[in-house]
Amino acid sequence: MVEEKAKSLTMELSEKRGVENNGFVQNEALDDEATDTSSQEEMPKTCSVDVDPTATEEPLKPYAGMPKEVLLKFSSQAQYRVTREILFWLIITAAVLLVCATIAIIALSPKCLDWWQASPIYRIYPRSFKDSNMDGNGDLKGIQEKLDHITYLNIKTIWITSFYKSPLKDLGYGAEDFYDIDPMFGSMSDFENLVAAIHDRGLKVIMDLIPNHTSDKHQWFQLSRNRTGKYTDYYIWQDCTQAAGSVSPPNNWVSIFGNSSWQFDDVRKQCYFHQFGKEQPDLNFRNLAVQQEIHDIIKFWLSKGIDGFSFSAVKYLLEATHLRDEPQVNKSQSQESITAYSQLYHDYTTTQVGMHDIIRSFRQTMNQFSSEPGRYRFMGSDDDEKEDIEATMMYYGTTFIQEADFPFNFNLINMKNLSGNSIFEAVNLWMKNMPAGKWPNWAVGSPSAARISSRIGKEYVNVINMLLLTLPGTPVTYYGEEIGMENIASENVSEECINSAAIAVTFPEKSPMQWDGKVNAGFTEGNSSWLPVNSDYQSVNVEIQMTGSNSTLNLYRELTLLRNNELPIHRGWMCYIWNDSNVFVYVRELDGLDRVFMMVLNFGQESTIDLKAIIPNLPSEAIIRLSTNFSNAGKAVNTKLIKTEMGEGLVLEYKTAKPVHTMEAFQGNCFVAEKACYSSAFNLLYVNC
Repeated sequence: MVEEKAKSLTMELSEKRGVENNGFVQNEALDDEATDTSSQEEMPKTCSVDVDPTATEEPLKPYAGMPKEVLLKFSSQAQYRVTREILFWLIITAAVLLVCATIAIIALSPKCLDWWQASPIYRIYPRSFKDSNMDGNGDLKGIQEKLDHITYLNIKTIWITSFYKSPLKDLGYGAEDFYDIDPMFGSMSDFENLVAAIHDRGLKVIMDLIPNHTSDKHQWFQLSRNRTGKYTDYYIWQDCTQAAGSVSPPNNWVSIFGNSSWQFDDVRKQCYFHQFGKEQPDLNFRNLAVQQEIHDIIKFWLSKGIDGFSFSAVKYLLEATHLRDEPQVNKSQSQESITAYSQLYHDYTTTQVGMHDIIRSFRQTMNQFSSEPGRYRFMGSDDDEKEDIEATMMYYGTTFIQEADFPFNFNLINMKNLSGNSIFEAVNLWMKNMPAGKWPNWAVGSPSAARISSRIGKEYVNVINMLLLTLPGTPVTYYGEEIGMENIASENVSEECINSAAIAVTFPEKSPMQWDGKVNAGFTEGNSSWLPVNSDYQSVNVEIQMTGSNSTLNLYRELTLLRNNELPIHRGWMCYIWNDSNVFVYVRELDGLDRVFMMVLNFGQESTIDLKAIIPNLPSEAIIRLSTNFSNAGKAVNTKLIKTEMGEGLVLEYKTAKPVHTMEAFQGNCFVAEKACYSSAFNLLYVNC
């Protein structure tokens, strides 16, 4: 009776509790069964109840924390498998498209302009830039003090002329020690601090190297004149006779400064060869040990952190070994009367076979330091071949062999007279002869040429700067040209400043930089400067022009901003439009951009020109973007009637769907160095237009 009641109670509890889930105690139950089977026999038996699972269980769904077995069960279902595969292939496709797009952009993108292409170069004669220690001579610390002026001009490259240890009889162009700084300019520590300060501002610095010769005070020369070891043949020595105070040289070769290029040496009892002054003996570059010395010098300064070299006087590196007399310009002139450099054709003392091989070897040494990203080392050659443009272009190298990044261009300095036509001829001479794919450059001043104001007149300073900064290529500005400095009058140069009559003519354009209207123009706080300051310094100086609304300095700065910010001027096409005795007109364009800049520059007298007649598709109006007269900026001009005053320059801006370089009539008048096309849809440049 008791047993029946227990069974009835068990069934009743089972019905109330539902189906019992023993899934979480299965292992425990198995353990109990294995360890104590006798206890199972003593447990009361319960009755089983049949329950329909479909009536009590809901479909199992994915849930957080599900075990691996459950996850795999769901992942194999079609709805999840298909979704997963779609997402997988979408990701793969997107990755492939991204890689392809990146490759296409890289392949189609033009070469980025390097630092030596992107910025104007500011050339500093260190002795005349800024004196920091009141001794009247500019120095390296002075340059460092004035780096803010360089950045104010929107310039990022500085070119410092020679500052090697030197007797300074030749203004520093004959080094006594290529590995040291002349004490006048400071110390090696000053140089290292200057380079660090330049790089901290994101600027670059290049320096001069004149490998052709040394000073006669150089240790190599002293050893050579005494026939010491390997230095015996470091210079060019030849037997010559000396009698009654006169020397009979080996031939008729004449130095650049005049008179025989052979100088008798009392120690060695031979004559040494010098293309320049007698204090500057030429090195013997047919001696491989001499070439290696120059390579070591290059490596030394590159390891100091400089970003490039300008190699000067390289066309004089080799001379003919046969020592024949050079041909006379006037064959009827007696040989005894030949004393001037211009009286001979210099067939045997310039640009000899093998000279370019030596320069290319310099390039190869510099390339060893150009492997780091962003640390390309620039190489320029500073040799003015004047009338021989083909010889100048050889310094670019060939398609397969790199030489200079560019030979410095002095065409605008060498002009005999100023006019719209002469400017066109100087520009066209370079552009039409420059090898394809090479980069042009322009200079309007240098340490060996009269300043713009003195050479062609104050009224043309602004328009010359406008030309310089809107032509394609790299412009080079000589310090002081940004404020329109003039030569100092030669009678103001004191006798102690002149070491020889031959180099006295190089002084006028080297006068101290005019910083402000204070005593000595802010160049030095000392009592005097190595050269007199120009008498106009109170009206022509940086400080006063920074605040002047229509100053040469502010126009220069606006032009550098325009060049840096506008792609057509930065790297676009240049097409000549018109030139006559008064004006030179050209445009700067870029494929893909409908915005065009037209320069109308007056280098003569007042002029009126109808540009609409020259370019029929030209809009009837253009806007003056910049003018040498600031008050004209922003005005509209009628392109059928563009008037310019003497020395006036206009940068006009207009829009057109048909740029000049696509017009058949102008095909021979258009040039581009680094071709690029602009995509307005993607806001990027590409190559294949």
